[in-house]
Amino acid sequence: MNYAIETRNLNVYYSSNHVIKGVDLEIPEKGVFALMGPSGCGKSTMLRTFNRLIELNESAKVEGEVRLFGKNIYSPDVDPIEVRKQVGMVFQYPNPFPHLTIYENVAIGLKLNNLLPKDEIPKRVEWALKKSALWEEVKDRLNDYPSNLSGGQRQRLVIARALAMKPKILLMDEPTANIDPVGTAKIEELLFELKDEYTIVLVTHSPAQAARVSDWVAFLYLGKLIEVGPTRKVFENPEHELTEKYVTGALG
Repeated sequence: MNYAIETRNLNVYYSSNHVIKGVDLEIPEKGVFALMGPSGCGKSTMLRTFNRLIELNESAKVEGEVRLFGKNIYSPDVDPIEVRKQVGMVFQYPNPFPHLTIYENVAIGLKLNNLLPKDEIPKRVEWALKKSALWEEVKDRLNDYPSNLSGGQRQRLVIARALAMKPKILLMDEPTANIDPVGTAKIEELLFELKDEYTIVLVTHSPAQAARVSDWVAFLYLGKLIEVGPTRKVFENPEHELTEKYVTGALG
């Protein structure tokens, strides 16, 4: 099996606080891989090591290896900006740029990075909005502003912004935590459509969501990797007592 992301003895500290503890993890190429666990167990921290966003926190220290398609992204010769071009990120709170139009929100990364000739940008914007299942809802209002969209639409706009850069990996940090059930259902449906083309790593504190949308799942608890495997196996036949407690709701 080919792996999009591998960690080797990954440890993360915030000052003296040891947040991720010796994690060895392999995330297969293409499909949805869920990182699940209670709040505060290190899921979001680990996600941020996969595109070196962790470095924006001055108190953070990373030890060990994170490999993207076999290359250690923490090697001295690796430019974090290049890493982030390959790895799109969607955060918990929908965060489109409020002063930019819907169109400009999707186009901004392409323009800043000079990724496409000017006359090809409209096509890429349309492609990304279609990929994020938003095109039909906004095609007649591309010059409108994100403040006039629903929370779920804003989150799909952010997904379109990430997809426009043509990343190989999409990281999603609780992307449905702050939107309504209708918006949640649309984003979960979108994951099924995208997973044949992208490696999607989804952080969720909801075992039910992990069970619904993921192909593989890892259970993190207090910074340690407790169990990892195909989703169905982990939920139906967990090997660890802590995993069983978590997926049955006995451990919150």
